[in-house]
Amino acid sequence: MKVLSIQSHVAYGHVGNASAVFPMQRLGVEVWPIHTVQFSNHTGYGAWRGRVFDGPSIEELVAGIGERGVLGECDGVLSGYMGSAEIGTAILRAVAAVRAANPKALYCCDPVMGDTDRGIYVRPGIPDLMREQAVPAADIVTPNQFELNLLTGLPTGTLDEAKRALAALQALGPRVVLVTSLVTDATPAESIDLLAGEGGRFWRVRTPRLVLDVNGAGDAAAALFLVHYARTGSAALALGMAGASVYGLLRRTAEAGSREILTVAAQDEFVAPSETFPVEAV
Repeated sequence: MKVLSIQSHVAYGHVGNASAVFPMQRLGVEVWPIHTVQFSNHTGYGAWRGRVFDGPSIEELVAGIGERGVLGECDGVLSGYMGSAEIGTAILRAVAAVRAANPKALYCCDPVMGDTDRGIYVRPGIPDLMREQAVPAADIVTPNQFELNLLTGLPTGTLDEAKRALAALQALGPRVVLVTSLVTDATPAESIDLLAGEGGRFWRVRTPRLVLDVNGAGDAAAALFLVHYARTGSAALALGMAGASVYGLLRRTAEAGSREILTVAAQDEFVAPSETFPVEAV
């Protein structure tokens, strides 16, 4: 399996491609990473150095890959933090180029825009591009709860509301939606949920809530879900496998008291999770 991953990158720590590429490689996937930004560290530290690339730089790299004659071998495109609306347009052109060479290729869009604690943290224009162009073009979308609310304008305080919002997002185009970090009135205080939907059906995985404040877990979740979905063709199976791996990664990180997720130290969790959780039809 080969995946073109277009998202942010950091030299120190694990977010964006620095969080998504290695788990896919550990699962035996050949990954072609293109960075939309290159920072010293993730912005959660409050200070960082580096730069945001522009749309033409992304398109130039995709064109170079195309000149190797290998776009037809690409099984999927994964996108995350975009940096600018211009880069979003370049990513969508990359998706179109891959699909022209391989119509079966999947596009997984992680619509990174914000979270409950920080609100929206991307540049103006990106939420509109996500809603109007990226989500409709995607086969798989992996928002967190905040991003699901932002994209649909719908409440998600109850399980039924979350399912309606998920279905509304699917109605824009994607066949599969994975919602991460979901908390509804049905979620126990000591737990956190993941919810996936495909073909009018919904599944939930519930894991223990961990006490930690880290970045990059959503990037790993999107990557793992894409790989497992591509291999199994089942949102339910992909949900169970990705959910178990991400929980194992975060548990190891919490036990170590690390500010950065332990992507390398916890790598066995990607191939053989130490704990699994029921996948419930809801």
